[in-house]
Amino acid sequence: MAILEIDSIQKSFDLKPILSDVYVACHTGEVIGLLGSNGSGKSTLLKIVFGLISAEYKFVRIDNVVKKEPTDLFKEISYLSQDSFIPRSFSVQKAIRLSIEKVKFDSFYADEFIDLIKNKYVKELSGGELRYLEILLVLSNNSKFVLLDEPYTGLSPIMIERVNVLISKASETKGIIVSDHNYRSVVKISSKVVLLKNGKTHLITDKKRLLELGYVSEAGLNLL
Repeated sequence: MAILEIDSIQKSFDLKPILSDVYVACHTGEVIGLLGSNGSGKSTLLKIVFGLISAEYKFVRIDNVVKKEPTDLFKEISYLSQDSFIPRSFSVQKAIRLSIEKVKFDSFYADEFIDLIKNKYVKELSGGELRYLEILLVLSNNSKFVLLDEPYTGLSPIMIERVNVLISKASETKGIIVSDHNYRSVVKISSKVVLLKNGKTHLITDKKRLLELGYVSEAGLNLL
């Protein structure tokens, strides 16, 4: 069992602290739900972990080995950003061919949603279709860990359910961190939930803590 540890992250913008006391541990076999209000720093944290932006201070460890350079992480961590990463001029088949191993093609194309779009170009896809394709590509590579930033954006309810099935299946061999404002879907799929508030992480061991920390209302809590 491998472990990704995100520790002691400090990040400020214009001298305003965004992240100040962060610790997240994710083992392979786990799905960590990362929750937080708008502007709490969730996306910033994931970008720091993946090495896309710098931080004043950070420790990213995999199996107790500190990873100082982004190139140290690319084979071990995959990242789904909020923005699309596939060129619009690509065909769906080209995107698949360039992203995953040939041995995985058959199982990839067997997916019912992929079957519907496999003969299209990326520019012809709806937002939800494109998001689904990118999620499945990211989950299908060989990394130990996956960071998913707002994966449910643009997805229909049935596609969200399907994505959660994919995440659950992938977590049998990977560690996955999911951040999204669709907190019910995040909580539903997660084995652990972490709330980011005022720059600090709070491990949520009881759903009532989400109410106590001001993340959900009583009505919202009752939906969990």
